[in-house]
Parts: sequence; C-alpha cells; structure tokens
Amino acid sequence: MSGEAAKWAAALRALGCRVVTVAGEGPVDRLVPGLAIDAAVPPDRADVEVALADVDVAVVENLLSLPLNPQAAGVVARVLRGRPALLRHHDLPWQRARWADAPPPPDDPSWAHVTINRMSEHELAARGIAATTVYNAFPVFEPDESVITRPDARSSLELSADGLLVLQPTRAIARKDVPAGVRLAEALGASYWLTGPAEEGYGPVLERVLADAAVPVLHRPADDMRLAYAACDVVAFPSTFEGFGNPVVESAVHRRPLAVADYPVLRELAAFGFRWFPAASPSLLASVDAAALDANLALARRHFNLADLPARLALLFERQGWAL
Repeated sequence: MSGEAAKWAAALRALGCRVVTVAGEGPVDRLVPGLAIDAAVPPDRADVEVALADVDVAVVENLLSLPLNPQAAGVVARVLRGRPALLRHHDLPWQRARWADAPPPPDDPSWAHVTINRMSEHELAARGIAATTVYNAFPVFEPDESVITRPDARSSLELSADGLLVLQPTRAIARKDVPAGVRLAEALGASYWLTGPAEEGYGPVLERVLADAAVPVLHRPADDMRLAYAACDVVAFPSTFEGFGNPVVESAVHRRPLAVADYPVLRELAAFGFRWFPAASPSLLASVDAAALDANLALARRHFNLADLPARLALLFERQGWAL
C-alpha cells in the first residue's frame, strides 16, 4: 500500500471506520492475485467479489486511472458497478504521452471521483466526469516537537558533517530530470544525494549521469525521510511533470530551500504563496531566507496538514450521502 493510501486509511480509522486493505501484493489485509500492476493474469471476478463483499465504500487508488493493468481495472470496475466507490486519481492517461489516446476512467452514478490537483479535476470535467480535489496531506510538526538538527541527522546517516548537501528525493526516471539536480549540486559545490531507484529503463542513463558528476554522489534510499531532509541544505525537485510533487510540501515542512523546474501542477501549488527558486538559477538560493522558510511552513500547516485530512474526508463522505 502506498504512503498516500496509508494516510487515507489512517484518516478513515480516525473517523471510526473499519478499514480493510486489498491488493495483489504487499502487506495488506486481503490479497487478490492478479491485482498487481505487473500481473500476467487478471484477477478472478469471484475473488474480487469475495474480497469486497463486506465493504460499504471502496476506495480505489489509481487502479481505474492509468491503464497499467487494464484487465484488472476492468474486473474491479464491473464488480463495483452500482456500489459506493471512491476513485482516487493520482494521474490520468492523457497526461502521459504513451497513453495519450486512452479513454478516461470509467464512471458510474454510485461513484465519486477524487483528484489530487485541480488541473485533473478540470480535465475530467471536460470529459463529462465530475470530481473533487483533495490535495495530498503531510504530517506537520508543531513548534514544541523535538527538531532533528542537521549535525544529528548527518551523524545518524553516517554523512560528513562538512559541506553542502543537495537532496533529490525522487525516483530516477526521465521526467524527474536527475541531470538538472546534479548540475545544481555542481553549481553550489555541494554533494548530491538521490534517494530513489532507476525505473522505466532509465538505469543506463542514470549510470552515465552519476559517473560524470563533478561532485560527490550518494545514491541510496532513505529509511527515514525526516533524517534525510534534516541532513540536507537544499532540496532539488526539477521535475518536468508531476501529479502533485510531494517534495514541494515536504521541503516546506522541514524548512529547507527548494529548487524547482516548471510543471503545470507546480503553478497551481505556487498560487498558495510558496517561495522557491529555479533549479536552473542557483544564485537565487540566496533569496530564500529564514522568513521565506517560515512562511512556507505556515502555508503547509494551513493547507496541507495531515491532521486536517479526517475532517476533509468526513465532508466528502457527507456530500456523497455515505454514512461513516
């Protein structure tokens, strides 16, 4: 179960709901073979019906959004026809070049569609599907909570206490623009840390980019992202497209300067008032001072606070007429 799905599950439990998780793999309550993204054989309809038999409202995370496993999506859609279901869309097919001609997600009068940005909400509306935007939510630490210091974080991670560190907390795929993150580190004379693996055939490119870097490179996962953010001096997020872009808010929560490129949803998030600097203009890092970091944190607390997610979901369920 993804981190975002786990947040929703916890929020629903906080509202008193009994939550069961269903997937084709992973540590979930009910495993249904064939639901995984790379499953060679679709799930048996009877297995899906049994897994969902006692479910009052099904929350479907992205399965009916992108055609990653269209056969599984078709089975699940048929089982859910006429039943209360909330389809949460992280991405939509026409937002990716390889699925530009794919049809929109299925729809049913008993279903509610939720997007993680207003751009997708409007794009669904243009295709005759009504949706509601519920932005991703994040734990925002209160001022009286213990703060992980940079030296302590670096010591815990066995990193050098000296020198600047640029953190790119992303996977390595083309649209994440790892070369731009490396160039930023080079311009700042900083070490570079990439936390995610290469995917979608990007491995050979990544190997060349990191081998050619003119700065020290660390490519390993972060077991505790709080430590990773505390250890770094700058967060690099030069993506060219994202459905949301969690580091945008996570960097604000951890009071770290964020270097960005331009993608459509970033402009939507910028409208809240966040202050960042362009990854291609490292000299502008100096414009992101302590006051800007404080303001970014306040915006994250006000608009993207995980503590507010239960109330947002309660309102969503109320509008649908679904009892909690």
